Amino acid sequence: MKYQIIVDSCVDFNEEVFGDTSEITRIPFQLMIDDESMIDDNLDLDQLISKMKASKRKVSTACPSLHDYLEAYKNCTVNYVVTISSRLSGSYQSAMAAKQMLEESGSTSQVHVIDSKSASAGQTLVVLQLKRMLEKQMESSQILLTLSRYVSTLQTLFVPVSLNNLEKNGRINGIQAIMSRVLHIIPILGSNGDGILELKDRARGETQAIEKLFAIIKRDAVNMTESVLAITHVNAKGKAEALCDKIKSIFSFQEVVVFQASGLSTVYADDGGIVLAF
Repeated sequence: MKYQIIVDSCVDFNEEVFGDTSEITRIPFQLMIDDESMIDDNLDLDQLISKMKASKRKVSTACPSLHDYLEAYKNCTVNYVVTISSRLSGSYQSAMAAKQMLEESGSTSQVHVIDSKSASAGQTLVVLQLKRMLEKQMESSQILLTLSRYVSTLQTLFVPVSLNNLEKNGRINGIQAIMSRVLHIIPILGSNGDGILELKDRARGETQAIEKLFAIIKRDAVNMTESVLAITHVNAKGKAEALCDKIKSIFSFQEVVVFQASGLSTVYADDGGIVLAF
């Protein structure tokens, strides 16, 4: 194998879209619920959701270590690494520290670390673009330049139907969560362009949330006919596929693809949540 793509486990799943994944190495996060530690690798997501709902405590996560990345680098001559936003996790920092250690050891292996400045569907799109460019045998310098431009324009929107984990993890306070549940208010969150989540809008109920999502797409999407839109769902395949069909009927994206959430995406998007990126 001439190259490998290394990702942390915030990248979501769809084997049909990715095709051959033999050159993709997945380094998992650890998820901690109560006193149980779980490796985010082929998790039973229904069981994960049940455990999250049963727990009254914060669901915490631990990113891959320097050692995890270093060991992965040793398996290949050319390594492309795509991490969750460096503003949301230490995964990028671990990958960079391992790259420095590898270089100091005298190894001739190459390591290119890409900060997706996103998560879930957004990070997954970065990996998909990288995979397709590598399959076209593009030069490394051109790949990195193209990905840098792509990341700078990528939009990621996050619509959590359940606010349980956001409340338990201190992302919103209890009063906000109670008011949202009583009034059926759903926040629409998104990247601020530098990898940090911010509130983009609020909606009363899922129908209005979808309407507002479409308004944001119409306002912000550029070069639709040359772009891919990704939808990640947490335990909401039917809703995601219906959303996919609706987007195809309204907008002119080159491709609209649906992904199933990883364990890490499930922790933050929560049951029924949708993440959209374009």
